[in-house]
Amino acid sequence: MSLPLTPIAAISLTALLLVAGAINGLAGFGFALVGTMVLATVIDPATAVVFMIVPILGVNLSLVGELSADDLRSCGRRFTPLLGAALLGTVLGMGLIDILPKKPLRLALGVVSLGFVVSAQGLVQIPGLGRAREGCFVESTPAMVGVGGLSGILFGGTNVGVQLVAYVRSCDLSHGLFVGVVAMVFLGLNAIRVGAAGVLGLYPDLQIVGGSVVAAGPAVVGVAIGKRFRVRVSERARRGAVLGLLTVIGFRLVAAGLGLVG
Repeated sequence: MSLPLTPIAAISLTALLLVAGAINGLAGFGFALVGTMVLATVIDPATAVVFMIVPILGVNLSLVGELSADDLRSCGRRFTPLLGAALLGTVLGMGLIDILPKKPLRLALGVVSLGFVVSAQGLVQIPGLGRAREGCFVESTPAMVGVGGLSGILFGGTNVGVQLVAYVRSCDLSHGLFVGVVAMVFLGLNAIRVGAAGVLGLYPDLQIVGGSVVAAGPAVVGVAIGKRFRVRVSERARRGAVLGLLTVIGFRLVAAGLGLVG
């Protein structure tokens, strides 16, 4: 399924990429999740996932510069098991994209979006979740391999990488270092995904390929805007903006998945 090339569609897509990029620049994450979720409400979810790969690559390339050369080397060694397992899982997840039917995929994306909001707000206490976090969210090779592999499968098939973000957040990093490490992880994953998408034949046509490359421009501009306002916006405001937007998107995707809206 190709993207419509009407002027209104182009303006709307540019606005989406700018807003999603600004959110990522502010909070250090959110571009892939917000951008993919919104796009999946109007086009084939599988196409939305593939279309966003190059913009995600551009966004994280612009953010990884926040790591110094020493930080990049030390964090690269520190998170090697996580990144390696996530790379393998991502390729596997990409192989599942075309297998999943559209409505169930939209429903699943919506549930994941709302689940992330509920979990982040602490609105529901899930039995055993605390124990699972204590066992998995530790800096050990087995934990990194487990979290990286499972999260990579989900990210490869849906562009949802919240588990990886949550894991890195649990590693007691400063906000600037957290942003840089998250960017480093997703930069590596998406560099592989660009090639894998071509090899697996996931791009529907050259229009999607070209559009994806062009879309990286406004995405990077949005990140630059968000970064300028990061020090002026409180953590609470950043968090509220991301969670509020994901709530609206989540309900829209659930409704589409259930056939309640087109």
